This record gives sequence, structure tokens and C-alpha cells, in this order.
Amino acid sequence: MADTLFQAYMPLLIWTGLGLLLFRFVPDAFPRFLGRSLYWVGIPVQIFTLARQTDFSGSVGLAPFATMMALLGGLGLAWLSLQGLRRWSSRQVTAEESDAELPQPSSDVWQNSSRRGSFIVSSMIGNTGFVGLAIAPSFVDPQYFGWIVFYSVTQNVIGTYGIGVFLSSYYGRSRQGTKWLVQLRDVLTVPSLWAFSLGYLTHTMPLPAAVDAGLHASLWVIIPSALLLMGMRVRQLKGWKSLKLGVVSAALKVLVMPAMVGLVALACHLPMEPRLSLVLMSGMPSAFAGLILAEEYDLDRELIASSIVISTLLLLVTIPMWVLLFGDRL
Repeated sequence: MADTLFQAYMPLLIWTGLGLLLFRFVPDAFPRFLGRSLYWVGIPVQIFTLARQTDFSGSVGLAPFATMMALLGGLGLAWLSLQGLRRWSSRQVTAEESDAELPQPSSDVWQNSSRRGSFIVSSMIGNTGFVGLAIAPSFVDPQYFGWIVFYSVTQNVIGTYGIGVFLSSYYGRSRQGTKWLVQLRDVLTVPSLWAFSLGYLTHTMPLPAAVDAGLHASLWVIIPSALLLMGMRVRQLKGWKSLKLGVVSAALKVLVMPAMVGLVALACHLPMEPRLSLVLMSGMPSAFAGLILAEEYDLDRELIASSIVISTLLLLVTIPMWVLLFGDRL
């Protein structure tokens, strides 16, 4: 297990570290340019390639249903947690104002709409593409890989670039997009949705060898680019003051949500391999795609980057824990 985790984390450490180093040498506008390039080009290419490679015939049935339930459960959990945090923060502000002799500017950290949107997105959407597909298959029998791939594809298409885009459009862009037609337009024009549809419809159609090779080679650019963006955004964090914003969302993502999925799977008497597949994939750290959505829809980048850092570090502890708790044949 230690070797598997080491091999999976090496690219993450190398490319994120390079992003940390390069940040001071690149123009200020480069991170946003990189994020938007991934949104419009890089991620759609990855999803198109994944859709063409996946055999969906063996994943029909509980896999998509379970993935949707995990997404909706994560959304509900994040929303309820946010309401609790807002009430707690409001009480803290009221107490500070009552102690102050002069009126003070509001210090309610959840007053900002873009920060609330970032909290929900980072709590709900996991890194099933870059980290999940690299780690989870090592702990599951190959005949159940379809569950893992289907979870990743379903979350990316419906979760990240469906529900995630809707939420980002609603909470971001200085609240200019509060009309439901704007959110619907943003979801329907997401390039990743069209890329998945095209990849699925051309699943059985062979492509020229050069094109197929180019698609596979592009993944060696897309994944490092996403990690570079993460490193650049992490470089902007201001120590613990920034990191503490992501503690709750990170805990929800890698601790509470997979535990909830695992308990439901046990209650439904799901076999061990599918059960472990769902738990591992639902417990992946906050998605790098959250940073891409933050660049596109002007969400709070600081909170999302903080949640990514904390949840990724927690992953070193949680993966062995989930394998022990839900991988044993009960």
C-alpha cells in the first residue's frame, strides 16, 4: 500500500512543487489563463478520451445511481454545514460588535457569496479523475474497474460540469447570474458535457492511429497543467489564516462523505468490491476542477485551494483507513 501511495503522489508533489516555484516568474494573468484553457480545452479532451475508452456495458445498474446519490448526499451535507457555519459566524460577529466601543466593519467570513459557493463546491466535488483513477484501482479487483471509471465519469459530467457549474454560476460572477436561465445556459454550454456526449456516441468508431495517439499523449499535458495551477494558487495562500478556511470542507470531503457512503453501502448489503470502490472514490480530496471553476466563474480561489491542500494531505491517512474498514469481507 505504501508503494502504491508513493507512486500516485510523486507526480502530484513534483508538478505542484514546480507550480509553487514558477509562480513568482509568470505574469499575474497566467494562472487565470491556464485555468480557462483547462476548462475550455484540456478537461473536455480528457473526458472525451475517457468516454471513448470506457466499457459502459458492465457498469449499468447500481453504479450510476450510487454515484448520483453520493453527489446529492454531499451537496446536502455541504449546504447544511454551511448554514451551521453562517449561524456560528454571525454569533461571533454580534459578540465582537457588542464588545467594541466604536462600530467595526463586518468580519463575517461567510458574507461573501463567492466564498459560500466555493465551500459547497469543494465539499461536494472530489478529485476522481487525477487522483481517484490513479489510486483506487490498486485496491479493487480488475473486474470492478467499471465502477471506478463510471464514478469518475459521472461525477465529472454531472457533478463537476453539471451541478458544479450551476452552483458556480449562481454564487460567482459578482452575483450577476442569479436568473435561472443564466445558470441553465452555463450548464448547457459546458464544453465537457458536449465532449462526453461526443466521446460516448463515437465509442465504437475507430479513429486514425495518429489522432488516438495524440489524445492519449494529451493527458500527459493536461494533468501536469492542472497540478501546476494548483501549485500557483497554493503559493498565494497566506499561511494558517488562509488554510483554516478549508478545514471544514476538507473534513466533509475525505472523512464524513465516504463514511456516509460506506455505511449506506453496508446497509444495502453491497458486495465488498463495489462497496470499497464507492467509498474510495467518494473520499477523494477536493477536486482541482474547483480551481478551474473558480477561474471561470470568479469564486473564492483561496478557500478552494486551502481545501485541496488539506484534503490531499488527509488522504494519506484516510485511504488505509477505508481499506481496513470497508475492504474487509464482512
